[in-house]
Amino acid sequence: MPLPFLTADRAFDDAAEDTALPFHDRDRWRRPYRPGPWRVAAAALLLLLASYVLVAAVVIALAGALPGAGLCVCLAALVIGAALRLLRVGTWVSARGLRRVSFLRTQTVPWARVASVRTAQQPVRWLGLPRTVQGQALMLVRHDRPAGEGATLLTDRGADFLARRTAFDRAADAIEVWADEYRPTA
Repeated sequence: MPLPFLTADRAFDDAAEDTALPFHDRDRWRRPYRPGPWRVAAAALLLLLASYVLVAAVVIALAGALPGAGLCVCLAALVIGAALRLLRVGTWVSARGLRRVSFLRTQTVPWARVASVRTAQQPVRWLGLPRTVQGQALMLVRHDRPAGEGATLLTDRGADFLARRTAFDRAADAIEVWADEYRPTA
């Protein structure tokens, strides 16, 4: 029996699952795509691990070994922080520029420094591992760097787009539109 629930001010259907959420404030940092199932699954497994470590901390604290319980709580906090950071990884856009968030660092490029954002067919890393396969990548070319030195923003073999080809195309198009709209014309 189908239930007609409304989510995010629209009827729930499978086609709306991959579309970006609407936005009003263009000065806020937005990821123009949803995190992929591989990224969400990895974060969920990390949070599950953290819950087991927190249960272990409670058991250790009840046994009377408070330094060991404190160590377990600190370890669980690190695992929770890693899971949350893993969910933030990706490419973010706003009216101020383009932001590449990796696991350990964040790099922001103002639109004035962006020469072009384009999709290229090239070898890409599979799920961020050292193994490369042929795929598509969204490349960022900057004014202050040599033309051959482009930074990879997204790949169709990454944790967000593996087996979601249309989602990659939609995300790449959305980021290219942001770049065309906010990049100053010469």
